[in-house]
Amino acid sequence: MHWHAEFAWLGDHMAADVLIEADGERFTRVTPGVPAPPDARPLPGLTLPGLANAHSHAFHRALRSRAQGGRGTFWTWREQMYAVAERLDPDTYRALATAVYAEMALAGVSCVGEFHYLHHRPGGEPYDDPNAMGEALIAAAADAGIRITLLDTCYLTGGIGRPLQGPQLRFGDGTAGNWARRVDSLYDHTGKSGRLHARVGAAVHSVRAVPREQIGAVADWARQRRAPLHVHLSEQPAENEACRDAYGMTPTRLLAECGALGARTVAVHATHLTDEDIGLLGTTMTGVCMCPTTERDLADGIGPARDLAAAGSPICLGSDQHAVIDLFEEARAVELDERLRTRERGHWTAGSLLAAATWNGHYGLGWPEAGRLEPGSYADLVTVALDSPRTAGAGPDHLAEAAVFAATAADVRHVVVSGREIVRDGRHLLVGDVAAALDSAITAVTQEA
Repeated sequence: MHWHAEFAWLGDHMAADVLIEADGERFTRVTPGVPAPPDARPLPGLTLPGLANAHSHAFHRALRSRAQGGRGTFWTWREQMYAVAERLDPDTYRALATAVYAEMALAGVSCVGEFHYLHHRPGGEPYDDPNAMGEALIAAAADAGIRITLLDTCYLTGGIGRPLQGPQLRFGDGTAGNWARRVDSLYDHTGKSGRLHARVGAAVHSVRAVPREQIGAVADWARQRRAPLHVHLSEQPAENEACRDAYGMTPTRLLAECGALGARTVAVHATHLTDEDIGLLGTTMTGVCMCPTTERDLADGIGPARDLAAAGSPICLGSDQHAVIDLFEEARAVELDERLRTRERGHWTAGSLLAAATWNGHYGLGWPEAGRLEPGSYADLVTVALDSPRTAGAGPDHLAEAAVFAATAADVRHVVVSGREIVRDGRHLLVGDVAAALDSAITAVTQEA
């Protein structure tokens, strides 16, 4: 298999006339400055490595437009989210997630990190297969043609010192030990024949949802398996206040004392941090996943992404609750939000933001062999049109800037994942009519005609 890219971003520079060759799932050769062989598939435009959506809650996609009216906060939005969570079962979740992951593929995403906590039946009773909901998500990723890291989430309390209630009962396993025993069987089956597109990691939902004495067990599970560990961190000031009241320290300090920080950990949001928190995350090389479209949609605030990166934390990106699915929008928002916060421009280069959307995200999801156009990497690529109304006029010296600051998901033309073409000329080759699939799946779980 080989493709000829008009232009390609090779990690530290832009190149023209790039012949990209693969054998099976991996790139074997990437050669710039060569004429197109007659049998190579042409890729007009700008070709990038596949994008990594490092933080997703697939079922939140059903809330798009429904949760944007009226006033409120994160906490009022959460009640709307719980209403959707109450209606899902393995079949409807697979259909919804397949459509959502297909929408991601159309936006250039080759790998998703699914922060999965919707485990059990309404009321908390396990399914006959205790991992039926997680299996539905793994199958959905295969249906949509992308890879997945299922970040199976430990979620034990409805707040510090408060039991789970109502829809939250679906999330809980009782103890971290019960959580680990359930996830072990899922972990043991992943990576086998027919499931090579999936890996399993761990997540601590938040310090609100996992008691101090149980955080370490989740971190130990991930450490022993060299698996990624993700955690919602300091998304809301109320979380920080509750943690200080209960434990006398910030959530970041609590995670550090529980052994939950490190190079395989990714803190999601990290919006309301102290200087000490930033130092702890940076010195432990803990990654940080910024989700700007969600953070502004939910009025969470603007996180200190630039300070975190300067301290040593790799930055990756996620679309979280999927108010939009557009990693180009997430990437530019990291810079543009920083401009609003500081009233200065030029905090990030376009190249560093492309790295956040590609290799950094794959690394944070436990796929370090993906996210680069180079021999040995997974054969993932996404081609962005340079002749759309948004990108037209960009000169060869400014193509990275065109991708980050002008392009949108609508400009994605071709997507290849693990050597397999899944999007051609803007059409999903496996799901077909993605809009119709979304409409049907969302209708089924929102009970709207």
